[in-house]
Amino acid sequence: MLHAKKHLLPKSRRNFRGRLVLVCSLLGLFAATLFGKLFYLQIFQHEDLLAQSEKQYGRTVKIFFGRGKIFDRNLNELAANLEVESVYANPQEIPDKPRTADKLAAILKMSRENVLHRLSSEKNFVWIKRKCDLQETEKLEKLHLAGVGFITEHKRFYPKRELAASVIGFVGVDNQGLAGAEHFYDSALKGGVSREVIKKDARGKNIRIVGKRHKPSGQRADVVLTIDETIQFITEHELLEQVHRYRAKAGIAVVMNPNTGEIYAMAGVPQYNPNDFSAYPARSWKNPIIANSYEPGSIFKPFVAAAAIETGVARPGDIFFCENGAYTIGGKHIGEAENHRFGWLSMRNIIIKSSNIGAIKIAKKLGKNRLYEFIRKFGFGDKAGIKLPGETAGQLRHVSQWSRLSLASISFGQEIGVTPIQMVTALSAIANGGNLMRPYLTKFIRQNGVATQSFEPRVVKRVISGNTSRQMVEILKGAVKSGTGLRAALPGYEVAGKTGTAQKFDSRTQAYSKSAFISSFAGFVPADAPELAILVMIDEPEGVYWGSVVAAPVFREIARRTLRYLNIPSSEERVFILNKA
Repeated sequence: MLHAKKHLLPKSRRNFRGRLVLVCSLLGLFAATLFGKLFYLQIFQHEDLLAQSEKQYGRTVKIFFGRGKIFDRNLNELAANLEVESVYANPQEIPDKPRTADKLAAILKMSRENVLHRLSSEKNFVWIKRKCDLQETEKLEKLHLAGVGFITEHKRFYPKRELAASVIGFVGVDNQGLAGAEHFYDSALKGGVSREVIKKDARGKNIRIVGKRHKPSGQRADVVLTIDETIQFITEHELLEQVHRYRAKAGIAVVMNPNTGEIYAMAGVPQYNPNDFSAYPARSWKNPIIANSYEPGSIFKPFVAAAAIETGVARPGDIFFCENGAYTIGGKHIGEAENHRFGWLSMRNIIIKSSNIGAIKIAKKLGKNRLYEFIRKFGFGDKAGIKLPGETAGQLRHVSQWSRLSLASISFGQEIGVTPIQMVTALSAIANGGNLMRPYLTKFIRQNGVATQSFEPRVVKRVISGNTSRQMVEILKGAVKSGTGLRAALPGYEVAGKTGTAQKFDSRTQAYSKSAFISSFAGFVPADAPELAILVMIDEPEGVYWGSVVAAPVFREIARRTLRYLNIPSSEERVFILNKA
């Protein structure tokens, strides 16, 4: 009994041990709960808490930079980047908002009401003006305005100003492509996004910009165009001179390599400067060579003749009676330009002398179904497929919707709308032996100087045979040597081409205007081994409006200067080279 009592603990010691176990259990539970909470916060709520922290102690601002460049075919820069300053403010740090608004508005050329509205914000960060001019930021920095700061960004810069603007396009304030190649290749050109953190003190005041720019995901690329800066300059200069000379409403010119489909130049007047695109009306941003369609007039006649030769319904020497300049079809009187009175003409001379009635007679032999088939074969009524935004397909009604007059009207370029890119591409098919080429504007896309994607010439389809092509080349050479295209002739080179003087349709009167015309010339050179296909169209010239007078000389000057630039030998030089060899 005494031995058993030795192993019994006093009651007080048993109670202490129980309390100790309870306290340890509670402490363990508390520790487990604390660690569980920390684990939850660190793992599951890290991003949310970080965002809340940044809202309290800093602001993250997205800065866009490093957009890829755009080059011409010889790697001359057409679009680059400049480092500029953007102005921001913390309205909570500005003691005298009206006075600060006055100073900012005066220097930044902004509305005072607009600036004051921004400074009245309850936020700690507001943009005042993005991507300012150097003079503006220099003036502001000298004022040391409380609550006003600067962030460095990249601004798109177009060193050649208006040159090829409708091809290149422009970008918005956040470097997003809004027009032209800038828009079409935006995903390739798009630069990086930097996140700049503006730190705040305990009272919420901006202290400074800290940290480094985060390396952007992905990699920007450069775009190399087929445009040649020199040929583009020549084309724009000659077109602009003639538009001003004849006080015309507008004008376009396009230069293509007919054998490959490469575009060397695309020019449109009026022009705009992409460095300040917002100062121009939105309609001037469009590329009229791909976005606008026109009734082509007589430059459409060669395609009717080519269809007739290809199908065998007529040969260049076949004779047609041209009704002595007066013909009635479907109750409508058809006349000739300049009141000409042609009697019997060969098909060759119908094109050379540009007889409307002769074109109708050729079209009647073809029939409306075959004429429609060849119009489509030459690419009219479909987009040409050039890699630029805004291309249209023109206007071509299905043959089932033609009226009694449609075959006649279409034969000399009315009742059909074509885009200039369609026209120069179709003409190139006659020039190059019969192949319709896909027109293209981009040579390659590159990253770090290495091409990642290249673009090559592509034959869409054969439209006419080589024999038909040769016969049409001879006809079009005749149109320049002895027909309406005399002013397109170029000493030392044989030129093939066709003039056009198209009456514009007046939607108000629902009739063709007697005073508004589009003067045009479409041709290629050297005729027997073509290197250049050129289209010139001048909209509503004043005074003289014939394509032979207004448009043909522009073709001649573009061709003359470009042939010399490309070192393409004249006929005499080729003979000399061959004899020397």
